[in-house]
Amino acid sequence: MADLPKELVEEVEASLRAYRAHTYRTSPSLRLHSLEQAVEFVRERGFILFWPIKNLDLPSLWVAVAGDRPVAAEHDDPGHVTWRWKDEMLSKRRWYYGKLLRGKATLVSLDLLPAFYALSPRLADMDDFREAYHEGGLTREALQVAEAILREGPLDTIALRRAAGLSRPQAKYRFDRALTELQRGLWILPVGVAKAGAWRYAFVYELFDRWYPGIPAQAAVLSEEEARAQIMDDLLRSVGIASPMAIATALRWKREAVNRAILNLVESRRALHLPDGGAVHHNLLHFLEPAS
Repeated sequence: MADLPKELVEEVEASLRAYRAHTYRTSPSLRLHSLEQAVEFVRERGFILFWPIKNLDLPSLWVAVAGDRPVAAEHDDPGHVTWRWKDEMLSKRRWYYGKLLRGKATLVSLDLLPAFYALSPRLADMDDFREAYHEGGLTREALQVAEAILREGPLDTIALRRAAGLSRPQAKYRFDRALTELQRGLWILPVGVAKAGAWRYAFVYELFDRWYPGIPAQAAVLSEEEARAQIMDDLLRSVGIASPMAIATALRWKREAVNRAILNLVESRRALHLPDGGAVHHNLLHFLEPAS
């Protein structure tokens, strides 16, 4: 909120905290206690982070379970039930999980997933990663990883490194970078956990289009503006108020794309423009209205 007008910040700060106590589930009475509640929370918010990320003000599964506090290192912390929920849900197709926003672990509702796909570099072809590589949009290692999964089907990270020719110790960083590249572009995603490797724990990766075959067709009917408006609406419903810089930082959109998306919400009366070009969602405006 530092980028917003000082008088506006002072006027709504307390109410905004109360609003986010609802949307982020930081209020003790709203905390998540079951996997079904977590699924509903993702559906309700559209998209959330898995862990809270510094300088990225969005709801997260950890905070909705553990409260607004740092992630604990101790594995017996009750908040780490989120890790088990995430693992249990990888094979269920009830939400999307992967390193999407800024290459960080993100959960997306299946209702909103087509909008993210519509804005991705995907061409809705199973092997369009090859074109992305030839155009300079993917590294050689990402191409090798995607080719291995296309050829052999779902693979755990240990088998995938071998199949992609990246099993040498000095290739680990490049392999991990490739996994993140491919997840951010919605080419691959984790779909399970295998008892593999030294820790007997390894993600299993599959091609996005094979795992969610219906999403490309749903995305194809969305224009870029419609997709951005959907994502922006869910973001603003969650955070209540945001500056253009904060939105661009969260979504990695160019400023002109942010401005157009805000304008679409303003014209559809879902948000109100701020003096700095940002927006207040109408849900927050209704929340601020005194009870009659």
